[in-house]
Amino acid sequence: MSKPVIFTVSAVWDPDARVWSGHCDDIPAAADAPTLDELFDKISRMAVDVAPDNHPDVAPESIFIQVMAIREAVPAAA
Repeated sequence: MSKPVIFTVSAVWDPDARVWSGHCDDIPAAADAPTLDELFDKISRMAVDVAPDNHPDVAPESIFIQVMAIREAVPAAA
């Protein structure tokens, strides 16, 4: 197996659209989804699809996706 190559996806919650928006400039890929799992699935598929064009030296089975998500904290009930 080839050495793992980790691509980091930055994700942020959009409360108005009620979706997670994520992007990774290194792949490149961007997507929106209602859950982090769905966002992960979309970006993972994109990464494998575009890897040959953008990272020809990276084998698809060595691609790993890391999602860094940020969301506004919900205040505790008083």
